[in-house]
Amino acid sequence: QVHLVESGGGSVQAGGSLRLSCTAPGYAYSSPYMAWFRQAPGKEREGVATICGGGGSTFYAASAQGRFTISRDNTKNTLYLQMDGLKPEDTAMYYCASDLRRLGSNCLLAYSYIYWGQGTQVTVSS
Repeated sequence: QVHLVESGGGSVQAGGSLRLSCTAPGYAYSSPYMAWFRQAPGKEREGVATICGGGGSTFYAASAQGRFTISRDNTKNTLYLQMDGLKPEDTAMYYCASDLRRLGSNCLLAYSYIYWGQGTQVTVSS
């Protein structure tokens, strides 16, 4: 069982930036399949960005493309999500996820992942 911990959320004004971090305390392994998701009240959990596979390919939701950057520091076993140009519609709880249930799964679908963190809240005001 991998326990993921997110941090870095907060409240910012539109146009601002935040950097989210995700670690797995006490767990040395860093999965090649990791992603950031978000869920706003009353909405389904949606994929935001993913590092999908050993080659480190990254994919983004259309809403995140050009504004968000996913990255990882394997020496620190930490996954990041740099969010720039934040908009009020980015307000949500953000979750990191790791390890696919089955290889070949869609890396931006929530159902694809086994392990999840508890989330960190991001609030963007206009």
